[in-house]
Order: sequence, then structure tokens, then C-alpha cells
Amino acid sequence: MAQWDIKDKTFLITGGASGLGAGYAQAFLEHGAKNVAILDIAEELGKATAERLNKAHGDKAVFIKCDVSKEEDITSAFDSVLAQFKQIDVIINNAGIMIDSPSMWRTASDINWQGVVSFTLKGVKHMRKDEGGVGGTIINIASIMAISKFPYLPIYCGSKMAVVQFSQCLAMDPFYEDTGIRVMSMCLGATDTPLVQNLETKAWDQKHGNKMADVIQNGYIYQKRESAVAALLDMFKTGAPATIWMSVDNNPVKNITASIDRAFKDFENVIAGID
Repeated sequence: MAQWDIKDKTFLITGGASGLGAGYAQAFLEHGAKNVAILDIAEELGKATAERLNKAHGDKAVFIKCDVSKEEDITSAFDSVLAQFKQIDVIINNAGIMIDSPSMWRTASDINWQGVVSFTLKGVKHMRKDEGGVGGTIINIASIMAISKFPYLPIYCGSKMAVVQFSQCLAMDPFYEDTGIRVMSMCLGATDTPLVQNLETKAWDQKHGNKMADVIQNGYIYQKRESAVAALLDMFKTGAPATIWMSVDNNPVKNITASIDRAFKDFENVIAGID
């Protein structure tokens, strides 16, 4: 497999103030990243995370406040990263919330889906070799909910399936050959982060909140944050363009592209009237 180098690369990580985003930032710096820009709506926490990283790794991290549900925030934050670092080599679209509740589903959709699209398209415009860029990597964080059915979170499941499909369609040949940009997606299983806290408040129908919480808490293994971070590192180092990966149950990261492709081939055969 090809080896993709972390050393001397500049990273932009959304949702980087805490949880997996902060873990990714720390791991990339430990493996030689040149700079890391942490974007998050949680200002005090983000500043504290950047300060901690800078104490450990020199002044390589910056925090930029960004609400990824708002296009104006995305534009401002992206421009700010470029103003400070001149170049962005890697984008990790990590920001996400798992809330289908009536008062939050639209904001959640903006964060989980439209924010990913916006940062990806801005990254493509900046990185693409056929328009003067130097190439790069964009990793869009999805979920195993994208490839499984779960009745209590239909909006979250739909947004994460959209992330996988968007990433795959964008990355189809000859995208990498033309642009030099490697686009991949990661389907994460249940991970011990704030995303899986207060589950009883997050179902689309509040009558199902407690039942959903019971199903998730008792039906899934919560993998350690360190396992999910290690999975992303391995994926970054070895993953080919247009691939989809899965990290569940503290197991080694798995390339699931062939399984996804087989499923789509079955659908294509049905459409063509072959099956």
C-alpha cells in the first residue's frame, strides 16, 4: 500500500475542541504535522485545547471559532486558516452532532451534512492541482449508522449516509488523477465521546428516547477514543483515494470499500433489469 506522510502537513480539523477531534489533532502533531487548525463552536474549550497542544508541541496549533452550521462562519474560518498558514494540506470534517429532536434536527443536518459539503468544496478549490494547488487529503467522518438501519435516529442516519455517498461520488475517477486530492470517508462505531451522552433526549420522537438510550447503551460496544484515533491514523497513512473505512469495537480499522461497491453493483443490476 502507498504510504501517505503526515510530516510537515497542515491540518484543518472541524469539531476539534474536544472528543475525537482533539484526539486527531494531538495524534497528527505527535506524528510530525507542521500545523493544526482546530475549528469549533466551543470557544473556551478550543482555546484550552490549542494551548495544551502548543505546550506539548511548540506553537503549531491555533483555535478558530466556527459554527459549521453557518456558511458565513465556514468561509471566515477557512480564510483565517489560509491567512495564517498559507496552505491547507488535509481537512478532517469531524464536526457532528447526533440529535434528531424536533428543536434541533435542522441544525444537526446543517452541521452533519451541509457543513461537510462546504468545507470539502472549499478544500477542493484550494488544493486541486489542475488549478494551481498542490493536492491534499479530505477525510469526511461518517458513522456505521450510514450503513445500517436505526429507527430512532432517521435524520442522523440519513445525513451520515449522505456523507458517504457524497464522498464516493465526488472521488470517482478521474477526480484524483485530475486534482491530486484524495477523498475518503470513515464510518465510526459507537465511541466513548460526548456524542453518546444524554441519549434519551436525542430521538426524533421523544416517546422513544429512553428505549433508544437502552438499545445503544446495552446493544453496542463503546470503543475507546484512542482506538478510533489510531484507526484514523492508519487510514490516513495507507488509504487509497475514494475508499471507505470502518472503526468499531476497538478492532483494527477495516477498508469496507469492496463491500459498499458490491452493494451498489447489485442495485445497478436491478436498475438495468439484470436481476
